[in-house]
Amino acid sequence: MSGGGEFTFLEFFAGGGMAALGLGQRWRPIFANDFDPMKRAAYGANFGLAHHVAGDIHALSLADLPADQADLAWASSPCQDLSLAGARGGLGARRSGAFFGFWRLIEALDEKGRAPRLLVVENVAGLLTSNDGADFARVVGLMTARGYLVSGLVLNAADFVPQSRPRLFIIGARAADASIFTRAAPPSTPPALAAAVEKLSPESRARWRWIAAAPGRRRNLALIDILDDDAAFDAASATRERLSQMVARQRAVISELQASGARHVGAAFRRVRDEDGARRVRIEARFDGIAGCVRTAAGGSSRQIIFAIDGGKVRSRLMTAREAARAMGLPDTYILPSGATAALKLVGDGVAPPVVAWLAENVLEPMLARAQKAA
Repeated sequence: MSGGGEFTFLEFFAGGGMAALGLGQRWRPIFANDFDPMKRAAYGANFGLAHHVAGDIHALSLADLPADQADLAWASSPCQDLSLAGARGGLGARRSGAFFGFWRLIEALDEKGRAPRLLVVENVAGLLTSNDGADFARVVGLMTARGYLVSGLVLNAADFVPQSRPRLFIIGARAADASIFTRAAPPSTPPALAAAVEKLSPESRARWRWIAAAPGRRRNLALIDILDDDAAFDAASATRERLSQMVARQRAVISELQASGARHVGAAFRRVRDEDGARRVRIEARFDGIAGCVRTAAGGSSRQIIFAIDGGKVRSRLMTAREAARAMGLPDTYILPSGATAALKLVGDGVAPPVVAWLAENVLEPMLARAQKAA
């Protein structure tokens, strides 16, 4: 930690810098990396590229990293092979296996006595059950073998923004910095996390700790509050087609909302379901004030559909890139790529900044500040 209350961090798999945005003004980036040129351009547009190193993480070496020890290394490693929506190839698969490129660099820093004081590995909650918990155990085992005490939290962006986005945060700390870790699991521990911890090796279990802090619901925005009022709706025929792809229960919900005469908005995904031995395309909508998880724009089912019901009339359209960014908690001042597909890919691959901000305020900063005060 440098003077003036400033913390330093390394941001691996930086994407558009959403972890940096969440960490905020108390944190100074001294390194960022991503291999995607579009994401690098977005990072540069919002944060500059003075500390950004482009390229595949497997090709980086110790020489590419800062000479100074960082307070934190943040890694939002690729999740495609761990997601419940994907093929679930696990950490051994090509994309999510990029984690090991990151870990190789942490080990190199540790060999030189420059390992970060804190680590955060962020990924989908599917990491807890991938390969029957073996992938989670491997990540924790690597961290504990390097002397870190390790804990974890599952945080949902829905506590902060109008989007359901549960994510796993695995946190490593040196003993001197682990002041807020506890040995007792809090009552709010998700069953999947508790079960995954039970499957850790005895060595990892001995170095596993818990975090009692949990966010109170802070969200003060609903889906309707982040929509673009001037976004054009699709033709009525497109809405009729979408409604026809809903099951009877969903259409009944729409009818009830129409009959109320009030204004309602919802978000929906297109999904393929097995029904009576046949594959059918279904539109599945929710009208509870939040969107489903914002995803990358690859594939026809990945982009959410907005339904607006007002005065008995139903209209629909695709969610805009700026609306997706707002659902992530990005301010309108954040510069998105100009194309909708590129912007949605950037947003869908990111971490929600308000969640990062809560983690920094309630977990990371208290640990570092207490250790500095004790010194």
